[in-house]
Amino acid sequence: MLLWVILLVLAPVSGQFVRTYKSIIFLQPPWTTVFRGERVNLTCKGFGFYSSQKTKWYYRYLGKEISRETQKNTLEVQESGEYRCQAQGSPLSSPVSLDFSSASLILQAPLSVFEGDSVVLRCRAKAEVTLKTTIYKNENVLAFLNKTTDFHISHASLKDNGAYRCTGYKETCCLVSSNTVKIQVQESFTRPVLRVSSFQPISGSPVTLTCETQLSLERSDVPLQFCFFRNDQMLGSGCSLSPKFQITAMWSKDSGSYWCKAATMCYNTTSNSLRSWIQVLIPASHPVLTLSPEKALNFEGTKVKLHCETQEDSLRTLYKFYHDGVPLRYKSVRCEKGASISFSLTTEHSGNYYCTADNGHGAKPSEAVSLSVTVPVSRPVLTLSSAEDLISEGAKLTLHCEAQRGSLPIVYQFHHENASLGNRSAHSAGGVAISFSLTADHSGNYYCTANNGFGPQRSEAVSLSITVPVSRPVLTLSSAEALTFEGATVTLYCEVQRGSPRILYQFYHEDVPLGSNSTPSVGKVSFSFSLTAAHSGNYYCTADNGFGPQRSEAVSLFVTVPVSRPILTLRVPRAQAVVGDLLELRCEALRGSPPIMYWFYHEDVTLGSSSVPSGGEASFNLSLTAEHSGNYSCEANNGLVAQHSDTISLSVIVPVSRPILTFRAPRAQAVVGDLLELHCEALRGSSPILYWFYHEDVTLGKISAPSGGGAYFNLSLTTEHSGIYSCEADNGLEAQRSEMVTLKVAVPVSRPILTLRAPRAQVAVGDLLELHCEALRGSPLILYQFYHEDVTLGNSSALSGGAFFNLSLTAEHSGNYSCEADNGLGAQRSETVTLYLTGREPASDPCRSPSDLDSQEPTYHNVPAWEELQPVYSNVNPRGENVVYSEVRIIREKKKHAVASNPRHLRNKGSRIIYSEVKVASTPASRCLFLASSAPHR
Repeated sequence: MLLWVILLVLAPVSGQFVRTYKSIIFLQPPWTTVFRGERVNLTCKGFGFYSSQKTKWYYRYLGKEISRETQKNTLEVQESGEYRCQAQGSPLSSPVSLDFSSASLILQAPLSVFEGDSVVLRCRAKAEVTLKTTIYKNENVLAFLNKTTDFHISHASLKDNGAYRCTGYKETCCLVSSNTVKIQVQESFTRPVLRVSSFQPISGSPVTLTCETQLSLERSDVPLQFCFFRNDQMLGSGCSLSPKFQITAMWSKDSGSYWCKAATMCYNTTSNSLRSWIQVLIPASHPVLTLSPEKALNFEGTKVKLHCETQEDSLRTLYKFYHDGVPLRYKSVRCEKGASISFSLTTEHSGNYYCTADNGHGAKPSEAVSLSVTVPVSRPVLTLSSAEDLISEGAKLTLHCEAQRGSLPIVYQFHHENASLGNRSAHSAGGVAISFSLTADHSGNYYCTANNGFGPQRSEAVSLSITVPVSRPVLTLSSAEALTFEGATVTLYCEVQRGSPRILYQFYHEDVPLGSNSTPSVGKVSFSFSLTAAHSGNYYCTADNGFGPQRSEAVSLFVTVPVSRPILTLRVPRAQAVVGDLLELRCEALRGSPPIMYWFYHEDVTLGSSSVPSGGEASFNLSLTAEHSGNYSCEANNGLVAQHSDTISLSVIVPVSRPILTFRAPRAQAVVGDLLELHCEALRGSSPILYWFYHEDVTLGKISAPSGGGAYFNLSLTTEHSGIYSCEADNGLEAQRSEMVTLKVAVPVSRPILTLRAPRAQVAVGDLLELHCEALRGSPLILYQFYHEDVTLGNSSALSGGAFFNLSLTAEHSGNYSCEADNGLGAQRSETVTLYLTGREPASDPCRSPSDLDSQEPTYHNVPAWEELQPVYSNVNPRGENVVYSEVRIIREKKKHAVASNPRHLRNKGSRIIYSEVKVASTPASRCLFLASSAPHR
């Protein structure tokens, strides 16, 4: 429904006129009168794109107006008064009056009634009123309603217009009358108007019929159908929704009275338009043009008649005559059929003739008729023309012969002194022409004749005199002195062999005028001047006697000039010359006769030469190397004298090569504390060179070498100085980085510590003794040597953690033990550790008592439930004094079996000291090691 409404706004639909639709209020329930306390819903409908958007409402009662705005297009009211609305995008609606009545009896009617509507009038009463309803129209009884409250008008029409009311009875007193309702039946749409594209169409042309009407605002959504009639006969296949009807071609039989009808879809409302007469016009047919007399002679003066006639001839038919498309102004004579004009022939009357006939419905032309008027030729006129101002030998001459009057074709003949030059035939006006190049023999009288079959006509004679242009001049040179030196006098002679006087001569040097001279007869003229260097070049002369200058051949003159001192310039691609650059040496002598030979020198050694045949500068290219630094010069020589340029010095910069980094240390293996000397040198490169030294890409420092060569950087080594070293050389062109060099700083071993480990506290023959030697500091790989009484027991290498040596004890193994560590930087010896074995008592040992010999040590077997504690023995004498510090450490084994089959199980990890003693070796007995034992600990 919304789309239908929008189309109504934008364009004529169903034959409606385009207009601006205002907002409309609809009621629900549809009554304008209701009882007080009841509610009525108002709906505002606009005919734009915003029909369901915000709506403005206006309420007027007793002269006071109130406005409000709702988000939607509905409003619920319960107060009497006048209501209007304005939907967004639409004009303000017409007012709607509502009556919320307090009466006991009311008659309800709809807001609007249209033709064909089914209308209900409802009589409503309150409880105290008995409805034995009577309906009145215009105060006349219309109907009695016994069992219903509604009165129906099934098909509203204009006869139903009037004032309506109803009556009832109150229970207590009397007759009660309702309010009066006025019914005004409206038309759903206006009376249609028939529009015709043309009321007088030409036969065979189309016509469009349009039936236009306009729906009322409240019925704007009612579809209409349209019917078209001619003389009360329906056109086409019947009625349709389209308000247009197309007749593709109108003929004379289609003339008549046309009208249209608009109706609702159910045909409950119809309306006819007024009748319109359409007259189909029939245009005239093509006329026929005739000439009389039919065989008239085509000479000037003959009278001719043109007659034009059409089949549909009538007094309204207008005839016109044309000659080559131009209307003839002769007065036409109306005949019984058609029209005629008459005139006497002249030469201008030749051409094509036609006529037109127009009966008011468009002019129709006849076919063209040709007429040719024959005229004898008049006396021709001969004219001479040339592109040049003067008639001279070699000029192109054109003879033109033309007769101003005469019928075509015309034959023209050209004559020179009664000798025929040729003929031409002309089939169009304008005459003919011939052209030829003049010679001296063409002087004399010329005339022409014209003939079109009635005898030739001769022109007057024209005289022609030929002038001879000058011949090509000849230029010669003569001089009393040699021509090759500055200061000599030279004379130029210019002469022509043929030509009409007066002759003007002009002398030129390289197209620059030097001077002019004229002579009244054939001959020669001269021009003299003193030579300078600028006079070298080509010379020529021209001769002109009014027919254009003639130019001689050029003569070359060469004035020899010694070369001046040349100027040498050096060009390189950058401000400073670098090895590999292309050096361009340019040498130029600003003055001197060519050819000039140039020589280029470096430190007086010839680099090369170049010849310049036409003078100017010469160049020599050189790809620079380090050896090209030095002095440069050039020399110019043109065979008279050699000139040497000033000397120019050039310094060529050599980019640094990749530097070489070397280490210098006091020994083959760098050791902590050594002084390391880093030497960086680029074997090639211009000075000064700046060297940078890097350790692990971290800058150590920089050294400048002003005179080239290498640079040194000293470093006192620590353990952190191990790593990768490099250096960089830079002389301002491009930095070069050396290869990476790895340095490993070795650490000398510290004094090792020797520890002895046995399976029990009291070591006995047969036990397995483990010796462990470890230097806590020093670079790997470390070689450990084990000694007993300074006799080597064996050695072992270790990267870390020290080395072990196992020994199955015999009686001979009592005594002093030591070890030595060496990583190639110097051996270090441990302190001596003394071991005594049970079963062998050293003579006069003060450390043992007789009771000790009899004491029995506990024997340890494999006890699964125990973790056996192993003693570890070590003597440490830190100061080298006669003090022995003895200790016994308990090592907790991880395995359940106490057999020390693996020496590594005896390492000192998490041990506890269970015995220690310090003795001063004041006597030999004080140098012993006391071994104590204790029961095993869980």
